[in-house]
Amino acid sequence: MEQILVSGLLNTETTVQVERFPIEYCPIHFPFFGIDATVSGVGFNVAKALRTLGDSVTLFSLTGRDQAGQAILQAVQEAGLETAYIRPALALSPQTVVLYDKSGKRQIYCDLKDIQQAVCDPALFTKALTGCKTTVLCNINFNRPLLSVAKKAGVLIATDVHVLSDLHDAFNADFMHSADVLFLSDEAIPGEVSDFVKALAGVYCCKVIAVGLGHKGALLYTRENRQCIHIPAVYTRPVVNTVGAGAALFSAFMHFYTKTNDALFSLRRAVYFASYKIGEAGAANGFTDETALDALINA
Repeated sequence: MEQILVSGLLNTETTVQVERFPIEYCPIHFPFFGIDATVSGVGFNVAKALRTLGDSVTLFSLTGRDQAGQAILQAVQEAGLETAYIRPALALSPQTVVLYDKSGKRQIYCDLKDIQQAVCDPALFTKALTGCKTTVLCNINFNRPLLSVAKKAGVLIATDVHVLSDLHDAFNADFMHSADVLFLSDEAIPGEVSDFVKALAGVYCCKVIAVGLGHKGALLYTRENRQCIHIPAVYTRPVVNTVGAGAALFSAFMHFYTKTNDALFSLRRAVYFASYKIGEAGAANGFTDETALDALINA
């Protein structure tokens, strides 16, 4: 069992099913069983997915001193994760609202409150790193000063910068410079994805770069072979909501990569994991364990 530290956003999430995009104005809708409230956030989603796959996970984060913060802590515990390194440093907990249609397309509204101005204790982070060989540092401001701490500790650093269109993106540059494993989406990449990835590899020293391609699957680049390999998408069950697909892909990759050090093997399995995940609404729902995932792959 791998020990992985995950540091990232925790928030409450409300999902709302809509008829279609764009949304036509109407004073009131009644989407029976189409509204749900859960706990999410990239930090929580990745930690929960890794825990479901069988990893031992240390979750490091901040939450609010409010009722939502209590709900977040409860959900963390129900997911089999510890709360020892989650500090109630915010007045209000971040919140997201996700609109999704029947085809699975989604539109996300993310209210981070004041978390981007919050800071974490590097000494506490160092303590949380004890026993970990891998850390997932999500691209949020409170993780920025922790990158150097993780580098000094000699652990493998993985991050997901999500939507990226600029090689020198000011917000994400620190994370990309520090990452051994870099994930992103193709949603805003200008031109050919493979050209953009090779350009990224020319600027940053990542060992692995992986791109989620949505319904097209994923793309893998490793510094070892300097080639872009396309992994086709798979179909495991009907799509309900694509929110959280990228985090699921990232999580499953990290689970298998820390075990095998085989990037291609890991991303191929991660594509199955993400495909199954989007059969449920909610970014933190729909995860499967490794035994069930093997059954899906071998079916």
